Amino acid sequence: MLVRAITAPGLRRWCRGQRGAAAACFPLGRALLGVRGAEAAAFLQGLLTNDVTQLVAEGDAPPALYAHALNVQGRCLYDVILYRLHRNTAEEPHILLECDSSMLDSIQKHLKLYKIRRKVTITPCPDLSLWAVIPGDTSSLPKCADQALLLTPDPRAEVMGWRLIAKKGANLSEIIPGSQVGDVQEYHRHRYKQGIPEGVKDLPPGVALPLESNLAFMNGISFTKGCYIGQELTARTHHMGVIRKRLLPVTFPGPLPPAGIPEGAEILTQAGKRAGKFRAGGGELGIALLRLAHLHEPLCIPLAGDRVELRATTPEWWPKPAAK
Repeated sequence: MLVRAITAPGLRRWCRGQRGAAAACFPLGRALLGVRGAEAAAFLQGLLTNDVTQLVAEGDAPPALYAHALNVQGRCLYDVILYRLHRNTAEEPHILLECDSSMLDSIQKHLKLYKIRRKVTITPCPDLSLWAVIPGDTSSLPKCADQALLLTPDPRAEVMGWRLIAKKGANLSEIIPGSQVGDVQEYHRHRYKQGIPEGVKDLPPGVALPLESNLAFMNGISFTKGCYIGQELTARTHHMGVIRKRLLPVTFPGPLPPAGIPEGAEILTQAGKRAGKFRAGGGELGIALLRLAHLHEPLCIPLAGDRVELRATTPEWWPKPAAK
């Protein structure tokens, strides 16, 4: 598989300038699929929420896009990040699709179901590794890396740093000098603190709704691109302008049960009203789907005759009007 290498000597200068604030690189358990061919972008355009044609446009095409694949009821099936590997419009379109590794077989079947006679090849990429890079100083970020196949800002939010794709077994210290390999659980804790969903636990297939999952806040949807599977409900919800529930970061100030908080646990107000559901978490941090009307109220999860208190917040990176 031929993958474009991006080089930039500025990264080495950036790393030397951090003075101890080393970048943390987290190995991700996400899968990569190569979608290649003359009709690659047009094929994905009808299946995903974002405008995939941007990846094959002339001029300053983005290196990465975030999107969801929806079912016909407008609920999320897969959360994906797309990466552009071709250098220009003269080359054959070559797109990498990042997805939850537990859904790799499912998404391949989903893509091949709609492929029909499209001039597209869909191939898993087990020879590539995917990393999240969280710089020590987010005010000064690198643009690319020597020896990296792809290093690009995470398209969802600036607070998520960068996505790095390299050959499996690549030496991270050569790609990003001074970087440290971190525990992936710390990456997930960072996500939960920022309220960024990722994978089937945070976005249960056939259950999660894209706008309630803050897809618009994370640059993952186009409302002008035209038809795609699940568009009708999503467009109607957007134009009505009423979203009563959203995924929010939550914290547990007190001690947790030894078994932790079960995924899908119901969240109540202190008065016993249903406020939402806990999705997933790590330690005292998590993410939950909550009714915005109860955002500033004391909340709890009833477990085994006890009540576990929690607090919800709105992330600082959200658009300001949305945080009110």
